[in-house]
Amino acid sequence: MDTFQDQVIIVTGASSGIGRSLAIRLAEQKANIVLAARDESALHEVANHCSEVGGNPFVIPTDVGEQEQCQHLVEKTLETFGHIDVLVNNAGITMWAYFDKMQDLSPFEDIMRVNYLGAVYCTHYALPYLKQTKGRLVAVSSLAGLNGVPTRSGYAASKHAMVGFFESLRIELADTGVTTTMIYPGFVATEIRKRAVGEDGQSLGESPIHEDQAMSPEVAAEKMVESIANRDRELVMTLRGKVGRWVKLVAPGLVDKIARDAIEQGR
Repeated sequence: MDTFQDQVIIVTGASSGIGRSLAIRLAEQKANIVLAARDESALHEVANHCSEVGGNPFVIPTDVGEQEQCQHLVEKTLETFGHIDVLVNNAGITMWAYFDKMQDLSPFEDIMRVNYLGAVYCTHYALPYLKQTKGRLVAVSSLAGLNGVPTRSGYAASKHAMVGFFESLRIELADTGVTTTMIYPGFVATEIRKRAVGEDGQSLGESPIHEDQAMSPEVAAEKMVESIANRDRELVMTLRGKVGRWVKLVAPGLVDKIARDAIEQGR
């Protein structure tokens, strides 16, 4: 059944990676997909794919780290479609450096502004309209949002912040009909790590992990669509992530070791 047919769905970070694959997968169900990201040319490429598979895409270039642009995103969506059924907070940036090696701390502010505050801004402006449709809120966190990860302290902090915000918001919205689904991917083969900030504050330029061993964004998107359709409370995508949540209760030191080994081995 095409759960999302004719629904209006905002996907941030839609120009590549998980966001791109998710948008195309939702378009296959003939949804109205609002594509938001900073790279306008990449968004139009995604829009073409969405149209080819039966969706109705609409491009709104957006930097979610800017509050006014998040407001514009929601207002333009309403102007075009009249309502909002789903908001997927997916936009994100990352880092890859040990904290004591960082030469510039400004990336910590940038990561928090995009990953956490970007989700807060978009949710704030979309929420009144999601209440009207008893819609769905989706927040793409990370396994790093459940457990600290070496070399990714700023990223993990932003994803922990997302978890705290949306877990609190879920309780606040319990009687409104709006549901919140938390998504916890592991390593997914995207461009995000090539653009990760290193110790000098510059992009790495190449991925520090074995991308060929990571989950494909298409598989991740398929899992997400099902979970969002079911209004699941959360989706932990990997076996390692699922087992780690239980192991942390009885052997937290072991989870720390698993996290360290995953980074050192790049998978």
